Amino acid sequence: MLRLALLLGLALCAVGARAESLNADRLGVVYNRDDKSSTLIAQYYAERRHVPPANVIGLSVPKQAFISREELKQLRAAMLDRLPTSVESLLLVWSRPFAVECMSITTAFAAGYQPGFCEAGCAATIRSPLYDSPGWLPADTVGWLPAMLLPSDDEALARAVIDHGISADGSSPKGTVYLVRSQDKLRNVRAPGYLSAEALLAGRVSVEELRTPVERPASGAIAYFTGVVQVEELPLIGFLPGAAADHLTSYGGVLDKSTQMSAVQWLKKGATASYGTVTEPCNQVDKFPNPEVFMDWYLRGDTLLEAYWKSVAMPGQGLFIGEPLARPFGPQLP
Repeated sequence: MLRLALLLGLALCAVGARAESLNADRLGVVYNRDDKSSTLIAQYYAERRHVPPANVIGLSVPKQAFISREELKQLRAAMLDRLPTSVESLLLVWSRPFAVECMSITTAFAAGYQPGFCEAGCAATIRSPLYDSPGWLPADTVGWLPAMLLPSDDEALARAVIDHGISADGSSPKGTVYLVRSQDKLRNVRAPGYLSAEALLAGRVSVEELRTPVERPASGAIAYFTGVVQVEELPLIGFLPGAAADHLTSYGGVLDKSTQMSAVQWLKKGATASYGTVTEPCNQVDKFPNPEVFMDWYLRGDTLLEAYWKSVAMPGQGLFIGEPLARPFGPQLP
């Protein structure tokens, strides 16, 4: 009886979440009108995803890696002045900027610049009220507009990421979640949670633990989580449309001129979304995606943006990149 009650509760929660879920009508697409690639990719995305024209907003965005909090304030004010009240989340279409001082551009656009999101450095930072939460009305409930960045400098890559997301919709892939235990003790901090993740996901999706060095193909990946500076086995991974992948390290969200592997490398290999921090977070595990939470919500039918944002307890320094509306485990989006 207890098990039946729990399953019924999950079913009711899923029904409520779907009624509030993210879709094209609730997504704002923000691009740099002074950049040709940004403009073209934003137009392509809006057309392919049927985003209402009123939701597509061009701004004059400084094309530099880091911008100031004052520059953010001006950009965000200009966006909010034009953004329909129906919008609950954002897609930012450009490659730079990816940070606002010590914050990621995605969290800065989501909630505005606040010192508590990143200036604590290695210490705990502001926690997300969206962490592991049902439904998706963040603008209405907490005043946030959770964002994902679609890098646009490589137009072919951006179009491929968009197409991967669209082809994933409603596909119910028989993929595998790979949880990788690395030999990098500082970056292997998510590994203690793998057993819990396997228990929660048992019977819902295939889960496989790997250990570095990974020397055989990891095919049919719907998710891949590891903790290293460079993912040496990247050529061996085969991603399904809608897959998410990230590597816990300090500067995965620094998209250019970094000594560590950029999160963009996951997209180039075929993942549909990734995550990385833009300033030193140390190895605070709550500043990175929780694989258990991510897959739980993803399997319930959340979009990539919803599930990824729900999986990070402290997102202030974390950059979400990819195609936000991909929904492989739910009904196809219109």
